[in-house]
Amino acid sequence: MLKHWIAAIAGLGLSTMAMAAPVAGEDYQVLDEPVETRVDQGQIEVTEVFWYGCPHCYNLEEPLNAWVTELPEDVTFQRLPATMGDVWTTHATAFYAAQQLGILDKLHEDFFDAIHQDGRKLADTDEIAEFFSNYGVSEEEAKDALTSFGVKSQINRAHATMRAYKLMGVPALVVDGRYVITPSSAGSLENMPQIASALIEQVRDEDSSQGE
Repeated sequence: MLKHWIAAIAGLGLSTMAMAAPVAGEDYQVLDEPVETRVDQGQIEVTEVFWYGCPHCYNLEEPLNAWVTELPEDVTFQRLPATMGDVWTTHATAFYAAQQLGILDKLHEDFFDAIHQDGRKLADTDEIAEFFSNYGVSEEEAKDALTSFGVKSQINRAHATMRAYKLMGVPALVVDGRYVITPSSAGSLENMPQIASALIEQVRDEDSSQGE
């Protein structure tokens, strides 16, 4: 009984800590040069930077997706596939090709599962095209998308954004193109969305003050 009581008190302490205002340089980093956001005026951009092959990114999916469903209307959430190596870029290409084909929402979670649950590499065009064919497109259509000019342009833009974010690893959450949250700064994967929520409030307050 005493153990349960101590555990409850400890849990309460952690919960209180999680709700405390995050500290710059500790809970998150502030970019020296903000990255231009691509959202409408009045919207706050939150970007998840990830790699399909990253186990930490995979483990973040469940808490992050639950958090995204509760985001207020003035927050725009988006994903940025990291391009830190050959396989990373191949997976980023798959992400943008699936988006172009209109199958990303159906495929995203399954692509993660195929790598981390089924042990598939999904590291070449033929294998990815075959995987895509399970989502209502032909392998030929998939290959056309994977090698299209539009997807290559998005990869180049992703490269540029990654450099601007100055990231050394993934996953990461970037709020308003300025504030970068990593698992190490947040203390855990589960804390990352909580810190992002606090920073969203901070951005909203800043915008409100500037408008006065």
